[in-house]
Amino acid sequence: MNNLTNSKIFKSWIGYKLPLVHVKLNLGIKKIIADFFLHPIKRRIAKYYIYFLQKLTKIKVIAITGSAGKTTTKEMVASILSLDGNTVYSEGNIDPVFNIPRTILKCRLNTKYLVLEFGVEYPQEMDFYLWLVKPDIGVITNIFPTHTLYFKNREGVFKEKSKIIKGSKKVVLNKDDGFLKKVKQNKSEQVYWFKNGKNLLGTNANVAKTVAKVLNIDTKKMEKGIKNYHPQNHRLKVIKHRSGAVIVDDTYNSNPEALIASINYFNSISKGRKKILVVGDMLELGDLEVQEHKRVGVFIKKVGFEKVYGVGSLVKYVTSEVKTIDELTDELKKFLKPRYSILFKASRSIGLDRLIEKLI
Repeated sequence: MNNLTNSKIFKSWIGYKLPLVHVKLNLGIKKIIADFFLHPIKRRIAKYYIYFLQKLTKIKVIAITGSAGKTTTKEMVASILSLDGNTVYSEGNIDPVFNIPRTILKCRLNTKYLVLEFGVEYPQEMDFYLWLVKPDIGVITNIFPTHTLYFKNREGVFKEKSKIIKGSKKVVLNKDDGFLKKVKQNKSEQVYWFKNGKNLLGTNANVAKTVAKVLNIDTKKMEKGIKNYHPQNHRLKVIKHRSGAVIVDDTYNSNPEALIASINYFNSISKGRKKILVVGDMLELGDLEVQEHKRVGVFIKKVGFEKVYGVGSLVKYVTSEVKTIDELTDELKKFLKPRYSILFKASRSIGLDRLIEKLI
């Protein structure tokens, strides 16, 4: 089996530079059929279909990558563009390797915009995405130390995500990100810049508005699109508990800078309230996991939370109050009262979403 998966013919068939972690041929006949036949065929159909649409109907493809804010930005961009024409965009929490072809095939001849999320976790995934589709506008929200188990460091994250620049006709980049400033001299005539907002959602809105400007969307549609945006579950979703407490559910994913940004946003909407933080392990940080958990621990201590609870094995570097989800269920009930706000933030496999379900 290893000889097969390592062969050039096999690698070419499953998709250009697709990391083999996405191909598991030892999990039964259904998985073999899906990975070796169905998915490769679907990818090629999607690849040539979107090429056909870009040439014939002039559909505009917007691809969004970055270390934080991709999904929220995608939702805001789609909300704006849907006011200007038929818009198709990535939905659900599906691996982009499978979600991008699936989303492309939802397009019709009258589709004006296609908005895709180019989330990368492994080296060469961006090459695979760009083999599937060439974006008219490529977006990078930011470069943070994420998935450093595979990318080693922030430079590795930048190297992978920045491939979208050469693969796109135009790019929208964060002017306040030190790493992204490096590309300014490479394609200055096709680079459009945005700045960070007052908080995380403000930054996402700035990205979406910049994309809209590149597409010559009028200001009224921009503002209405941002206003109509609704956050997806587990992504900075504000829940007003029947007790009067406010719960902020940001449990879909986590990395050091995203955690800090979430806390800053949480602070901005929690003025006058007593603040509780429930934080879980930040995963896939590799050799950086201890130092990054310690770094955010120092930041959290300066914020001034009433209580900081941790779930997982690495949060011991963040707080001494490490508990199980079952223990926290009863512990947190005493904070379900007016004038309390509770932020939940962790990588999704930690399971803090289940804890929120028990409380609401």
